[in-house]
Amino acid sequence: MGVNIELQNKFIAIMTKITYRLVFNRKKRLNALGKALVQIEARQQSKRCYFTTHIYLSPNEWDHRTGLVRKHPNADALNYKLFHLIVSLEKLELDLWREGHTVTLSLLKEQNKHDQSLSSFIRFFEEELDNSSLRVSTKLNQRTTLLLLKEFRPDLLFSEINLDFLMKFEKLLRMKGYNPNTIVKHFKHLKRYVNLAVNKGKLPLLNNPFQKFRIKTSDFHHSYLSAEELICLERLQLSGRFTRYQKSLDAFLFCCYSGLRYSDFTQLTAANIHSSGDELWLVFRSVKTQVEVRSPLHLLFGGKAKQLLQQYAQDLDAFFHLPGNSNVNKQLQAIARLAEIEKHISFHTARHTHATLLIYSGVNITTVQKLLGHRSVKTTQSYAEVMDSTVVNDLLRHKWKLIE
Repeated sequence: MGVNIELQNKFIAIMTKITYRLVFNRKKRLNALGKALVQIEARQQSKRCYFTTHIYLSPNEWDHRTGLVRKHPNADALNYKLFHLIVSLEKLELDLWREGHTVTLSLLKEQNKHDQSLSSFIRFFEEELDNSSLRVSTKLNQRTTLLLLKEFRPDLLFSEINLDFLMKFEKLLRMKGYNPNTIVKHFKHLKRYVNLAVNKGKLPLLNNPFQKFRIKTSDFHHSYLSAEELICLERLQLSGRFTRYQKSLDAFLFCCYSGLRYSDFTQLTAANIHSSGDELWLVFRSVKTQVEVRSPLHLLFGGKAKQLLQQYAQDLDAFFHLPGNSNVNKQLQAIARLAEIEKHISFHTARHTHATLLIYSGVNITTVQKLLGHRSVKTTQSYAEVMDSTVVNDLLRHKWKLIE
C-alpha cells in the first residue's frame, strides 16, 4: 500500500513538474534600439507563463535553432547568465515544493515577483520619488526621467546599473531627438537615485557606474524671440481647428511680458493680481526659488499683460490653468509654424524673451534680476545674450565720446 502511495506521489510530481525554455522576441516587436527581449517560458501541463531575463538582443544575435546567444561580443557571458536564470527558477520551484506548497505557475510567478521587487531599481526610484519632500515641479521633472527609464527597461534591476546600461540609455535619448542639455538633465536625475541606492546599501559603491561615466554637456544658447517675432505672434489670428490653441498663445504672450516660468504661471490665481487706479501689479512667490516677485505689469511692454488679463477678467483662475507643459510646448510649435517662425520654441522661451528684450532696451540687469526672481545676478547674466544690434546701438550711442 505504501509503495502505491509513493508511486502516486512521484506520478503527480512528474505531471506537475514545470519545464523551462528560452524564447526571443515573443511579441514580434523591436524596441527603439532595434532589439527585443529574451524571456524564459515556464510550462506546466497545458499552461505557460513568462519571466524576463532583462537581456535585449538584435535579431541576428539570437540562434532560434539552439536557443542561444550568437554573434554578440559577450555571447558566452550572456549564455552563462541565461543558464543561471533558469537554474534560479528551478531552485525557487524546489524550495516551494520543500516548504510543502503545491507549486503552480501562478505561485512561482508571484514568489519570483516578490524576490524581484526587492532588487528592482525602478521600484526603488518610484518609491523614493513619491516619498521625497521635493517641490511638486521638481518631482514632475524627475518623473519624466522615471517614465523614460520604464519605457527603456521596465524591469530594471540594481544589478543591471552599469556603464553599458548608461551608454545605451544615452543612445536612446539621442535617438529620440533630445538636445544634449535635456539629456544632461535626465542623467542628473538618474545619478541622484543611483547615489541614493549606494547610500542605502542597495548598490555597492564599486558598482556605481557614474564613477566612470561622464555626462556630456554642450554650450547652450537660450532660445528667445526678437521684437519682430513677438509682434508676429501678437498679430497671429488663430482660426478653425487652431482656435483651441488661443489660450496657450495668450499665456505664452503674458509670460513674454511678465517673465514667468510655466510653474509660476500655473500656480497663479486672481488673488496675485493687485490693481490700484491705472497701476496693475503681479505679486507672487516663485515656485523654484521661493523669492517674492513684484512686477508692475502696467509698465512692462507697454502694459500688454494688462490688456490680456482684461480679456479673461470673467475667470482669471481658468486663464492660469493650462494642460501639461509638454502638451503646451507641442501647441507652441504648431503656433510658431503658423506665424512662420522657424525657431524651436517652448514655454520657457517666453522667459528668455522677456529678459533679453528688457536688457536690449537698456533696462539695468539688476532690475531684470528682481523681475525674474533670481537670487543672484550671475543667473540673470546667463539670459543676457547680446544681439549684434545691441552692440551697434551701444557704439552709436557713445561714438562721440569715443572720438573725443
